[in-house]
Amino acid sequence: MHLLLASFSHETNTFSSDKTRLPEFFGFRDVPVTGEEAVRSRRGTGSSIGGHIDYLESENISFDLAVAANAWPSGVVAKEAYEQIVGLITDALAARHYDGVLLELHGAMVAEEFEDGEGELLRRLREINSTIPIGVTLDMHANNYAALVDKVTVLTGYHTYPHVDMNEAGQRCAGLLIRTLRGEIKPTIAFGTRPMLPHIMRQGTHENPNRSLQAACIDLEKEQCLAASLFTGFPHADIEYAGLSVVVVTDGDQGLADSICDRLLTQAWEERAGFNYQPSPLESSITKAKQSTDFPVAILDHCDNVGSGGPMDTTVVLAEMIRQGLTDAVFFAIRDPQAVEAAAKAGVGATVTLTIGGHAQFVATGEDNPPLTISGRVRTLHDGQIKLHGPMKTGMIIPIGKTAVIDVAGILVVLISERTEPADISYFSSLGIDVRSKKYIAIKSRVHWRAGLGDIVAKAIESDGIGITTSDYSKLKFKKVRRPIYPLDAIDN
Repeated sequence: MHLLLASFSHETNTFSSDKTRLPEFFGFRDVPVTGEEAVRSRRGTGSSIGGHIDYLESENISFDLAVAANAWPSGVVAKEAYEQIVGLITDALAARHYDGVLLELHGAMVAEEFEDGEGELLRRLREINSTIPIGVTLDMHANNYAALVDKVTVLTGYHTYPHVDMNEAGQRCAGLLIRTLRGEIKPTIAFGTRPMLPHIMRQGTHENPNRSLQAACIDLEKEQCLAASLFTGFPHADIEYAGLSVVVVTDGDQGLADSICDRLLTQAWEERAGFNYQPSPLESSITKAKQSTDFPVAILDHCDNVGSGGPMDTTVVLAEMIRQGLTDAVFFAIRDPQAVEAAAKAGVGATVTLTIGGHAQFVATGEDNPPLTISGRVRTLHDGQIKLHGPMKTGMIIPIGKTAVIDVAGILVVLISERTEPADISYFSSLGIDVRSKKYIAIKSRVHWRAGLGDIVAKAIESDGIGITTSDYSKLKFKKVRRPIYPLDAIDN
């Protein structure tokens, strides 16, 4: 038995004006990560392709890994990048005989020419081999289309947000595909959607409604079906089928699959109001943080979250923290390679005055993105290779480029050269920052921060800044998503 594996994962924010190009999928280098290099980079990591690899190697099953391509969420995938990465996968399938295919995809990829990037990939694979069993693992924020689901044999999704079970979901998918190839099961799939756009800020599995929905999926997998996956969707993709969906896999029982799928969709629809988010004004949220007596306080600059496609260069939350005099704090981070270079030229210990951020233009929201001038001492310089040790993406090395830490009146301002979401304590400890000792931990994150910092933080305060990852739908102009859809439209039944 010999399998083909591939990873091509991107969550596309269509409100971003920046295209996602090839180097962003490969750690900001121009050469794709393929073959044994790809295997080494993913083996044993907290990723779903890592789960595929770990399962197959535990069963002594041989495989080839065509490509490992993962980019941070951002704008539509450029045509050249999409075609090159898809070509690596399709060429591999056409080149030799394989018994099955395992794919790590996201489910919310939008390419320049294809609204459903993953569905187009599956269409091309099926043109090459219409019968080969295919297993796919998807992110919980997938915006699923029938064009993808109809062409797979088995499909699994994550049950946690923060996504700390990616490897487990990958192993589950690999196991189902191998059981299929061995003739032990005959998968049947049911797929359905509901017209709802859950706010990402309310999709965390640390609270309801998603906690109970994912718990129901886990229970169903133990007792009634092979896989039950509820996808909360990614609402910052203005495409027809953005939003919540369910995929259920059973062993040869289509009626049971359909019944379970409908049950999960009904439960989600009945609890739709729980997915709504209410904005928190910036000034009052920082005041609330300042008045807290429980520390550390996490200040969430969630409107500029790279994990949803933000450029990570807005400064308004940091500016308000400085204005209100917060100290004993860390701010992670502002992406500004030019400011980092200026700090590096000055050297550790030097006092610098830098104008940071404010480079991105928010055409979709119409918001101004002002830069901020800061003065402080250069405390740390770092090469920006961060190895993660927490429960999410465990073992992966994340390149954030040259990095500088500037002490600005009691706030350690982290300046980075490449975007990242600080969901692991290693981002801080690698820079010599003990977040446990800080009163305030300001981070450009929504929910993933809970994976690595949740057991440290005493209180979290959501601060509405500016940016294309805003959870205020009134700032976004939806033109392509199907209507009516909740909560953009009032739907009573």
